[in-house]
Amino acid sequence: MAGKVLAVNVSERRGEIKQNINDAFLKENYGLAKDAHSGDWHRQVSLLSLSSYEKMQAMGAVGLDYGVFAENITVSGLEVAELPLKTRLRVGEAILEVTQIGKKCDNHGCAIKRQVGTCLMPIEGVFARVLSSGWVRVGDQAEILTEGR
Repeated sequence: MAGKVLAVNVSERRGEIKQNINDAFLKENYGLAKDAHSGDWHRQVSLLSLSSYEKMQAMGAVGLDYGVFAENITVSGLEVAELPLKTRLRVGEAILEVTQIGKKCDNHGCAIKRQVGTCLMPIEGVFARVLSSGWVRVGDQAEILTEGR
């Protein structure tokens, strides 16, 4: 199963909405070179599916540009929240491994939560580490290489 990269998002500081920069280099064991969340840990890159945006829009959220949930990579055609841990993905030229699904919300009063009463990143956001370096660009494929367990 393959999806498509819709946005490549970064921010200079943690806790900020990310901005789409269209392409970025994913560095092995580090993450996106230009992003505040990169480093030597298990949450080097975050991914969110288009369907999560669609759910929030159906709940009344407006003005949802890619990156508003602080995800690094926004994809369509692939339900990342349904992937088992340790699933390996090729996203553009890079290879990622799913390390965590969902997270504790860092900002209990974020704008999205205030607007519609909930936020899906803590439930549907996926985190990964970079196993193999490479570029990722808007329009690239995001495909499952091996399913985890």
